[in-house]
Amino acid sequence: MSDKRKFLKLSGLEPLILSENSNFINVGERTNVAGSRKFLRLIKEDKFEEALAIARHQVEGGAQIIDINMDDGLIDGKEAMVRFMNLIASEPDIARVPIMIDSSKWEIIEAGLQVAQGKCVVNSISLKEGEAEFIHHATLIKRYGAAAIIMAFDEVGQADSYDRRIEIAKRSYDILVNKVKFPSEDIIFDLNIFPVATGMDEHKLNAIDFIEATRWVRQNLPNVNVSGGVSNVSFSFRGNNAVREAMHSVFLYHAIQAGMNIGIVNPTMLEVYDEIPKDLLAHVEDVILNRRADATERLLTFSESVKGGVKERKADLSWREKPLQERITHALVKGLDAFIIEDIEAARLSVEKPIEVIEIFLMNGMNVVGELFGAGKMFLPQVVKSARVMKQAVAHLMPFIEAEKKGGAGIVSAGKIIMATVKGDVHDVG
Repeated sequence: MSDKRKFLKLSGLEPLILSENSNFINVGERTNVAGSRKFLRLIKEDKFEEALAIARHQVEGGAQIIDINMDDGLIDGKEAMVRFMNLIASEPDIARVPIMIDSSKWEIIEAGLQVAQGKCVVNSISLKEGEAEFIHHATLIKRYGAAAIIMAFDEVGQADSYDRRIEIAKRSYDILVNKVKFPSEDIIFDLNIFPVATGMDEHKLNAIDFIEATRWVRQNLPNVNVSGGVSNVSFSFRGNNAVREAMHSVFLYHAIQAGMNIGIVNPTMLEVYDEIPKDLLAHVEDVILNRRADATERLLTFSESVKGGVKERKADLSWREKPLQERITHALVKGLDAFIIEDIEAARLSVEKPIEVIEIFLMNGMNVVGELFGAGKMFLPQVVKSARVMKQAVAHLMPFIEAEKKGGAGIVSAGKIIMATVKGDVHDVG
């Protein structure tokens, strides 16, 4: 009996099998308010019947489990979860597949469990709040007869390396199996899929560490399953579907071989591995498997031709003839630092105070970067390059700004602003 059939048979999800050769359970992600703007809008507008059509479309499109998430500040998540799940129960075309109850709030998860028809999957619990809370939630999930996704997250934080992934998985498994007596076949580990090709060296191992940790977990923790949000791996190329589809397929190809058997992924954004053009495949695999030090730069350059964009010729310096603001903006958008000091110096001489160069010229340029990134016309590694040029420009200005502070009488500080983000979140990349 295959690992997948054993899991499905023991967990009650056996009807999901399409064939004995199928070794991957696809979880539809479009009934998640955080993953679908349309679904979020329909729920906010109280159009639950129309929202059901999205669930039906996912099942028809091949989703074998549908993920339902109602975590939004403008929604009564508990009421919406119960209502939507009750509606699904009356729709045979949708109810034939299990539900993944997805929430960061336990009260919403439990409300969903109380109205769930048949066996479902909880997404998720973790050791984030400590062992006592973890055991309490796992005990209740066991009582409700559900399977559970266990995040690779503990009191210290998210697992972002191979060693941390297997450390948390082993600890969680021992607690669940030995203390809670949780059925091992109902354990699904989410080992954290993070973006690759971000332009930062510390992210180069994100995919391969997940793949190798998956291999270890499947070999050393009997009967468990491994899942993950596949679209995270390609976040750097948001807006370029051709590259993203290839990245998802390549990642899954290697992750499934290592033992990943469940994944939250949009089936329409998957390319058949063998049908990926060989040149694109080589560039993507270099990134996913971290086979070359310059893999990100090579894929970034290659992606322009895949998307159909026009590559800028290195010898084309016509942009140097444009007005000063346009030159600075161009340098920031393209991540070009060859002339940035020259232009920043020219900007400094054109204003009364050096800080105005940052407030006017640089911020205008970075606003364009933000707009392009928000529209999916710039990718994360390009934004990182923009940030590096920005940093170089500010470094040139700092001595002048400090000198003005020392020489200026009566200057009063406006105070300080501290901005923070969660380590591992995509926003800390910048």
